[in-house]
Amino acid sequence: MIEIEGLTVRYGSTMALNDVSFSVKGPAIGLLGPNGAGKTTLIRGLLGFLKPKKGTGRVLGHDILTEGLRVRQIVGYLPEDDCLVPEMSAVRFLTYFGELCGMPKDDATQRGHEILHYVGLGEARYRNLETFSAGMKQRIKLAQALIHDPRLLLLDEPTNGMDPSGREEMLHLIKDISRDKGIGVLISTHLLPDVEAVCDEVVVLDEGKVAVHGDIEELKGENRKVYEVRVWGNRERFCGQLHRFGYEWKEWKGDTIKVFVPEEEGAMKIFSAAKESGSQIRHLVFEKISLEQVFVQSVKGSEKE
Repeated sequence: MIEIEGLTVRYGSTMALNDVSFSVKGPAIGLLGPNGAGKTTLIRGLLGFLKPKKGTGRVLGHDILTEGLRVRQIVGYLPEDDCLVPEMSAVRFLTYFGELCGMPKDDATQRGHEILHYVGLGEARYRNLETFSAGMKQRIKLAQALIHDPRLLLLDEPTNGMDPSGREEMLHLIKDISRDKGIGVLISTHLLPDVEAVCDEVVVLDEGKVAVHGDIEELKGENRKVYEVRVWGNRERFCGQLHRFGYEWKEWKGDTIKVFVPEEEGAMKIFSAAKESGSQIRHLVFEKISLEQVFVQSVKGSEKE
């Protein structure tokens, strides 16, 4: 679905993407990373809007450097920022976008009505977009991304500003699009539960580089256990002893840390670390590794020793 090799993008002296390489098959890919990690820059590069300093990529077999127009003809894009014309009605807006994609007006209008019903805006199709709520605006942006029947959707923060019920409905739509409609989806978001709910594969960017890439379930169960630990005593010496045992650990909430243990081992070395450091274990809970913990482990600056 997407192949990237050595993609590097600069904004002046700022390195937005630094030698990014990965290949994904779909049907649903999550693109994660802290603010400024390069997610939106990557999407714009995939659409052919940016000229990279070096590197190349292909989207559905088409070169992003030389076939940008063709890529945009077969890809739908939901931008993070609003792309709406306030005084237009929803159906006129979609008709306009359909015509921009080369569809005859009547066909674009009919397609617009169909898509509006699909995204749950059928009853609001004659309302002006300036009257839409934040959640409705996200739905109309999804509708315009679908108007030309694309083979792949690039969604930048698709649930941004939505209430819990609206967010759940949007995720249901995205899952239906990728699983039942046969359209590939790449979701760029800061909401890890959204990715965990609808995606099979994840790419984590950090400071313009790929920090983690792989199947979500495999990453979550990659020969590790995680324990939530709180100690009383010399916490610094305790964490130092964990490090000497070869265990990774992360700051968590308050005075709690997360300790990552090889799958074949249990918690005995955690107790040993407490004994060696003159500390006491006051709280120890085994947890199943979540996507959030994979993310915390992968991004730079989260590791403590």
